[in-house]
Amino acid sequence: MRRFLLAVSLFALTGAPLSAKTATKAPAKAAARPAAKKPASGPARPGIMVDPGLRQVIDDSHRKPANVARDKYRHPAQTLTFFGLQPGMTVVEMIPGGGWYSEILIPYLGDQGHYVAAVEPDSMDTFKAFLAADPDRYGKAQAVAFNAGQANSFVPDGTADMIVTFRNIHNMLGSPDQPGDGNAPQAFADWFRALKPGGILGIEEHRLPENMDSAREKTSGYVKRSTVIRLAMAAGFQWAGTSDVNANPRDDHDHPDGVWDLPPTYKAGDKDKAKYAAIGESDRMTIRFVKPDPNAPTASSDTPPAEQVAPDQPAATPQLSTDPAALGERPQGTPQ
Repeated sequence: MRRFLLAVSLFALTGAPLSAKTATKAPAKAAARPAAKKPASGPARPGIMVDPGLRQVIDDSHRKPANVARDKYRHPAQTLTFFGLQPGMTVVEMIPGGGWYSEILIPYLGDQGHYVAAVEPDSMDTFKAFLAADPDRYGKAQAVAFNAGQANSFVPDGTADMIVTFRNIHNMLGSPDQPGDGNAPQAFADWFRALKPGGILGIEEHRLPENMDSAREKTSGYVKRSTVIRLAMAAGFQWAGTSDVNANPRDDHDHPDGVWDLPPTYKAGDKDKAKYAAIGESDRMTIRFVKPDPNAPTASSDTPPAEQVAPDQPAATPQLSTDPAALGERPQGTPQ
Protein backbone atom coordinates (compact mmCIF):
# COMPACT_ATOMS: atom_id res chain seq x y z
CA MET A 1 0.00 0.00 0.00
CA ARG A 2 1.21 3.43 -0.67
CA ARG A 3 0.56 6.34 1.55
CA PHE A 4 -3.12 7.20 1.73
CA LEU A 5 -4.63 10.61 1.16
CA LEU A 6 -6.36 11.24 4.45
CA ALA A 7 -9.18 13.47 3.31
CA VAL A 8 -10.13 11.20 0.43
CA SER A 9 -10.11 7.93 2.34
CA LEU A 10 -12.29 9.35 5.10
CA PHE A 11 -14.66 11.74 3.47
CA ALA A 12 -15.42 9.61 0.42
CA LEU A 13 -17.11 7.34 2.94
CA THR A 14 -18.71 9.87 5.27
CA GLY A 15 -19.72 12.58 2.83
CA ALA A 16 -18.19 15.24 5.08
CA PRO A 17 -16.73 18.31 3.39
CA LEU A 18 -13.16 18.27 2.15
CA SER A 19 -10.99 21.28 2.74
CA ALA A 20 -9.51 20.69 -0.69
CA LYS A 21 -12.91 21.42 -2.22
CA THR A 22 -12.90 24.91 -0.77
CA ALA A 23 -9.76 25.91 -2.67
CA THR A 24 -10.40 28.16 -5.68
CA LYS A 25 -8.19 29.97 -8.09
CA ALA A 26 -6.58 32.88 -6.28
CA PRO A 27 -7.52 36.38 -7.46
CA ALA A 28 -4.87 38.69 -8.80
CA LYS A 29 -4.91 40.66 -5.56
CA ALA A 30 -6.17 39.58 -2.16
CA ALA A 31 -6.69 41.66 0.91
CA ALA A 32 -4.31 40.90 3.75
CA ARG A 33 -5.84 38.86 6.53
CA PRO A 34 -4.76 38.61 10.16
CA ALA A 35 -3.04 35.39 11.14
CA ALA A 36 -5.46 32.73 12.33
CA LYS A 37 -5.44 32.01 16.02
CA LYS A 38 -4.11 28.52 16.74
CA PRO A 39 -6.74 26.42 18.54
CA ALA A 40 -5.96 25.21 22.03
CA SER A 41 -6.57 21.60 21.00
CA GLY A 42 -3.55 21.38 18.73
CA PRO A 43 -2.50 22.37 15.22
CA ALA A 44 -4.91 21.78 12.37
CA ARG A 45 -3.97 19.02 9.95
CA PRO A 46 -4.47 19.42 6.19
CA GLY A 47 -7.64 17.94 4.76
CA ILE A 48 -9.61 17.72 8.02
CA MET A 49 -12.57 20.02 8.63
CA VAL A 50 -13.39 19.86 12.34
CA ASP A 51 -16.97 20.37 13.52
CA PRO A 52 -17.10 23.61 15.56
CA GLY A 53 -19.19 21.74 18.13
CA LEU A 54 -16.40 19.21 18.65
CA ARG A 55 -13.84 21.99 18.85
CA GLN A 56 -15.96 23.71 21.50
CA VAL A 57 -16.08 20.57 23.65
CA ILE A 58 -12.33 20.06 23.34
CA ASP A 59 -11.57 23.68 24.21
CA ASP A 60 -14.06 23.76 27.10
CA SER A 61 -12.65 24.58 30.53
CA HIS A 62 -14.22 21.47 32.06
CA ARG A 63 -11.36 19.33 30.78
CA LYS A 64 -8.53 18.54 33.17
CA PRO A 65 -5.47 20.74 32.52
CA ALA A 66 -3.22 17.67 32.44
CA ASN A 67 -5.36 16.22 29.67
CA VAL A 68 -5.38 19.45 27.68
CA ALA A 69 -1.57 19.51 27.85
CA ARG A 70 -1.49 16.27 25.86
CA ASP A 71 -3.65 17.54 22.99
CA LYS A 72 -0.52 18.46 21.02
CA TYR A 73 0.39 14.77 20.95
CA ARG A 74 -3.06 13.16 20.73
CA HIS A 75 -4.88 15.53 18.32
CA PRO A 76 -8.36 14.63 19.55
CA ALA A 77 -10.26 16.92 17.16
CA GLN A 78 -8.53 15.57 14.08
CA THR A 79 -8.55 11.96 15.27
CA LEU A 80 -12.27 11.86 16.06
CA THR A 81 -13.09 13.70 12.84
CA PHE A 82 -11.09 11.14 10.86
CA PHE A 83 -13.06 8.35 12.53
CA GLY A 84 -16.31 10.08 11.53
CA LEU A 85 -17.71 10.82 14.99
CA GLN A 86 -21.05 12.66 15.01
CA PRO A 87 -23.42 13.81 17.77
CA GLY A 88 -26.22 11.38 18.52
CA MET A 89 -24.20 8.25 17.80
CA THR A 90 -24.01 5.17 20.00
CA VAL A 91 -20.30 4.87 20.76
CA VAL A 92 -18.41 2.23 22.70
CA GLU A 93 -15.00 3.24 24.04
CA MET A 94 -12.78 0.30 24.91
CA ILE A 95 -10.74 0.44 28.13
CA PRO A 96 -11.04 4.21 28.66
CA GLY A 97 -8.48 4.40 31.47
CA GLY A 98 -8.85 7.61 33.42
CA GLY A 99 -11.32 9.09 30.93
CA TRP A 100 -9.01 11.13 28.69
CA TYR A 101 -11.23 10.69 25.65
CA SER A 102 -14.38 10.13 27.71
CA GLU A 103 -14.50 13.75 28.83
CA ILE A 104 -14.68 14.72 25.14
CA LEU A 105 -16.88 11.94 23.79
CA ILE A 106 -19.67 12.05 26.37
CA PRO A 107 -20.61 15.74 26.11
CA TYR A 108 -20.11 15.80 22.34
CA LEU A 109 -22.49 12.89 21.75
CA GLY A 110 -25.14 14.92 23.54
CA ASP A 111 -28.56 14.03 24.92
CA GLN A 112 -29.44 12.04 21.81
CA GLY A 113 -26.23 10.03 21.88
CA HIS A 114 -25.24 7.01 23.92
CA TYR A 115 -21.74 6.54 25.36
CA VAL A 116 -20.72 3.12 26.67
CA ALA A 117 -17.35 2.50 28.32
CA ALA A 118 -16.07 -1.09 28.22
CA VAL A 119 -14.01 -1.21 31.41
CA GLU A 120 -11.78 -3.91 32.83
CA PRO A 121 -13.21 -5.20 36.13
CA ASP A 122 -10.30 -3.99 38.27
CA SER A 123 -10.77 -0.44 36.93
CA MET A 124 -14.55 -0.27 37.19
CA ASP A 125 -14.73 1.51 40.56
CA THR A 126 -12.24 4.15 39.43
CA PHE A 127 -14.08 4.85 36.20
CA LYS A 128 -17.46 5.01 37.89
CA ALA A 129 -15.98 7.53 40.32
CA PHE A 130 -14.88 9.59 37.32
CA LEU A 131 -18.44 9.60 35.99
CA ALA A 132 -19.96 10.36 39.39
CA ALA A 133 -17.69 13.37 39.88
CA ASP A 134 -19.70 15.33 37.29
CA PRO A 135 -23.21 13.83 37.03
CA ASP A 136 -24.56 16.79 35.06
CA ARG A 137 -22.03 16.20 32.32
CA TYR A 138 -21.51 12.42 32.51
CA GLY A 139 -24.73 11.18 34.08
CA LYS A 140 -26.02 9.47 30.92
CA ALA A 141 -22.82 7.52 30.30
CA GLN A 142 -22.83 3.77 30.86
CA ALA A 143 -20.00 1.52 32.04
CA VAL A 144 -19.98 -2.22 31.28
CA ALA A 145 -17.41 -4.88 32.05
CA PHE A 146 -14.81 -5.97 29.52
CA ASN A 147 -13.32 -9.36 30.34
CA ALA A 148 -10.31 -10.00 28.11
CA GLY A 149 -10.32 -13.34 26.36
CA GLN A 150 -14.04 -13.89 26.90
CA ALA A 151 -17.01 -13.12 24.68
CA ASN A 152 -18.31 -9.70 25.70
CA SER A 153 -21.56 -7.89 24.94
CA PHE A 154 -21.27 -4.12 25.34
CA VAL A 155 -24.53 -3.16 23.63
CA PRO A 156 -27.23 -5.23 21.91
CA ASP A 157 -25.73 -6.85 18.83
CA GLY A 158 -25.75 -4.67 15.75
CA THR A 159 -26.62 -1.39 17.48
CA ALA A 160 -23.34 0.52 17.93
CA ASP A 161 -22.49 3.23 15.41
CA MET A 162 -18.83 3.37 16.40
CA ILE A 163 -16.29 1.59 18.56
CA VAL A 164 -13.05 3.36 19.42
CA THR A 165 -9.96 2.10 21.16
CA PHE A 166 -6.84 4.08 21.93
CA ARG A 167 -3.50 2.35 22.54
CA ASN A 168 -5.00 -0.95 23.70
CA ILE A 169 -4.20 -3.48 20.97
CA HIS A 170 -0.76 -4.27 22.40
CA ASN A 171 -2.37 -5.30 25.69
CA MET A 172 -4.80 -7.59 23.88
CA LEU A 173 -1.94 -9.32 22.07
CA GLY A 174 -0.72 -10.49 25.45
CA SER A 175 2.73 -11.34 26.78
CA PRO A 176 5.51 -13.34 25.09
CA ASP A 177 4.36 -16.51 26.87
CA GLN A 178 0.82 -16.13 25.50
CA PRO A 179 0.59 -17.91 22.14
CA GLY A 180 -0.53 -16.37 18.88
CA ASP A 181 -2.49 -13.13 18.97
CA GLY A 182 -3.57 -13.53 22.59
CA ASN A 183 -6.98 -12.06 23.37
CA ALA A 184 -7.09 -9.81 20.32
CA PRO A 185 -9.12 -12.06 17.97
CA GLN A 186 -11.93 -12.37 20.53
CA ALA A 187 -12.00 -8.60 21.05
CA PHE A 188 -12.24 -7.89 17.32
CA ALA A 189 -15.04 -10.46 17.04
CA ASP A 190 -16.90 -8.72 19.90
CA TRP A 191 -16.55 -5.36 18.16
CA PHE A 192 -17.77 -6.71 14.85
CA ARG A 193 -20.85 -8.22 16.48
CA ALA A 194 -21.68 -5.04 18.42
CA LEU A 195 -21.51 -2.70 15.42
CA LYS A 196 -24.42 -2.14 13.07
CA PRO A 197 -23.80 -2.68 9.35
CA GLY A 198 -21.83 0.31 8.18
CA GLY A 199 -20.57 0.91 11.73
CA ILE A 200 -17.06 2.22 12.30
CA LEU A 201 -14.12 0.79 14.24
CA GLY A 202 -11.52 3.47 15.01
CA ILE A 203 -8.12 2.38 16.28
CA GLU A 204 -5.14 4.37 17.48
CA GLU A 205 -2.06 2.38 18.48
CA HIS A 206 1.68 2.78 18.99
CA ARG A 207 3.18 1.94 15.59
CA LEU A 208 5.99 -0.58 15.16
CA PRO A 209 7.73 -0.20 11.79
CA GLU A 210 7.21 -3.19 9.53
CA ASN A 211 10.92 -3.91 9.27
CA MET A 212 11.28 -4.46 13.03
CA ASP A 213 11.00 -7.80 14.83
CA SER A 214 7.34 -8.76 15.37
CA ALA A 215 8.26 -10.24 18.75
CA ARG A 216 8.51 -6.67 20.03
CA GLU A 217 4.73 -6.35 19.70
CA LYS A 218 4.43 -8.24 22.99
CA THR A 219 7.17 -6.41 24.88
CA SER A 220 7.46 -2.82 23.67
CA GLY A 221 3.88 -1.55 23.39
CA TYR A 222 4.37 -0.98 19.66
CA VAL A 223 2.30 -2.95 17.11
CA LYS A 224 2.71 -3.28 13.36
CA ARG A 225 0.09 -1.72 11.13
CA SER A 226 -0.11 -4.99 9.19
CA THR A 227 -1.00 -6.84 12.40
CA VAL A 228 -3.91 -4.52 13.17
CA ILE A 229 -5.22 -4.74 9.60
CA ARG A 230 -4.88 -8.53 9.60
CA LEU A 231 -6.82 -8.90 12.87
CA ALA A 232 -9.59 -6.57 11.72
CA MET A 233 -10.00 -8.22 8.34
CA ALA A 234 -10.04 -11.68 9.92
CA ALA A 235 -13.00 -10.54 12.02
CA GLY A 236 -14.85 -9.36 8.91
CA PHE A 237 -14.03 -5.64 8.82
CA GLN A 238 -13.16 -3.66 5.73
CA TRP A 239 -10.22 -1.32 5.89
CA ALA A 240 -11.41 2.25 5.24
CA GLY A 241 -8.37 4.45 5.64
CA THR A 242 -5.19 5.20 7.55
CA SER A 243 -4.10 8.58 8.87
CA ASP A 244 -0.74 9.93 10.01
CA VAL A 245 -2.45 12.52 12.22
CA ASN A 246 -0.79 10.95 15.30
CA ALA A 247 2.53 10.10 13.68
CA ASN A 248 5.74 11.23 15.39
CA PRO A 249 8.84 11.06 13.16
CA ARG A 250 11.10 11.84 16.14
CA ASP A 251 10.30 8.45 17.69
CA ASP A 252 12.83 5.79 16.63
CA HIS A 253 10.71 3.05 18.30
CA ASP A 254 13.76 1.69 20.14
CA HIS A 255 13.72 2.33 23.89
CA PRO A 256 14.77 -0.02 26.73
CA ASP A 257 11.26 -0.11 28.20
CA GLY A 258 9.40 0.50 24.97
CA VAL A 259 6.74 3.20 24.76
CA TRP A 260 6.71 3.54 28.56
CA ASP A 261 10.07 5.35 28.51
CA LEU A 262 8.39 8.19 26.62
CA PRO A 263 6.02 10.77 28.09
CA PRO A 264 3.70 10.74 29.86
CA THR A 265 4.98 7.62 31.70
CA TYR A 266 8.76 8.20 31.88
CA LYS A 267 9.33 4.71 33.26
CA ALA A 268 13.07 5.31 33.62
CA GLY A 269 12.45 8.28 35.90
CA ASP A 270 14.98 11.06 35.49
CA LYS A 271 17.34 8.90 33.42
CA ASP A 272 17.42 10.33 29.90
CA LYS A 273 14.22 12.22 30.69
CA ALA A 274 15.25 15.24 28.65
CA LYS A 275 15.89 13.01 25.63
CA TYR A 276 12.50 11.35 25.91
CA ALA A 277 10.76 14.67 26.49
CA ALA A 278 12.32 15.98 23.27
CA ILE A 279 10.92 12.97 21.39
CA GLY A 280 7.44 13.46 22.82
CA GLU A 281 4.74 10.82 22.94
CA SER A 282 5.04 7.74 20.75
CA ASP A 283 4.65 7.43 17.00
CA ARG A 284 1.09 6.18 16.48
CA MET A 285 -0.99 4.78 13.66
CA THR A 286 -4.63 5.82 13.30
CA ILE A 287 -6.83 3.44 11.29
CA ARG A 288 -10.50 3.34 10.40
CA PHE A 289 -12.41 0.14 9.62
CA VAL A 290 -16.02 -0.40 8.59
CA LYS A 291 -18.39 -3.31 9.16
CA PRO A 292 -19.69 -4.12 5.67
CA ASP A 293 -23.27 -3.14 4.94
CA PRO A 294 -24.77 -5.44 2.29
CA ASN A 295 -27.56 -2.93 1.70
CA ALA A 296 -25.34 0.09 1.20
CA PRO A 297 -25.73 1.77 -2.20
CA THR A 298 -22.80 1.48 -4.54
CA ALA A 299 -20.94 4.57 -5.67
CA SER A 300 -22.50 6.41 -8.60
CA SER A 301 -20.78 5.78 -11.90
CA ASP A 302 -20.51 9.53 -12.53
CA THR A 303 -18.65 10.19 -9.29
CA PRO A 304 -15.17 11.53 -10.08
CA PRO A 305 -12.53 8.87 -9.41
CA ALA A 306 -10.73 11.19 -6.99
CA GLU A 307 -13.84 11.21 -4.80
CA GLN A 308 -13.82 7.42 -4.54
CA VAL A 309 -10.18 6.60 -4.07
CA ALA A 310 -6.84 8.34 -4.13
CA PRO A 311 -4.54 7.68 -7.11
CA ASP A 312 -2.84 4.29 -6.80
CA GLN A 313 -4.80 3.53 -3.61
CA PRO A 314 -6.64 0.19 -3.49
CA ALA A 315 -10.40 0.68 -3.62
CA ALA A 316 -11.32 -2.23 -1.37
CA THR A 317 -9.43 -4.07 1.34
CA PRO A 318 -5.65 -3.81 1.14
CA GLN A 319 -3.36 -6.66 0.23
CA LEU A 320 -1.23 -7.25 3.30
CA SER A 321 2.50 -7.08 2.89
CA THR A 322 5.55 -6.99 5.12
CA ASP A 323 7.25 -4.56 2.75
CA PRO A 324 7.53 -1.20 4.57
CA ALA A 325 7.16 0.72 1.30
CA ALA A 326 3.96 -1.14 0.48
CA LEU A 327 2.53 -0.21 3.88
CA GLY A 328 3.31 3.46 3.47
CA GLU A 329 6.12 3.46 6.03
CA ARG A 330 8.42 6.42 5.92
CA PRO A 331 12.19 6.25 6.56
CA GLN A 332 13.33 6.84 10.10
CA GLY A 333 13.44 10.55 10.91
CA THR A 334 11.67 11.69 7.75
CA PRO A 335 9.55 14.77 8.54
CA GLN A 336 5.80 14.31 8.26
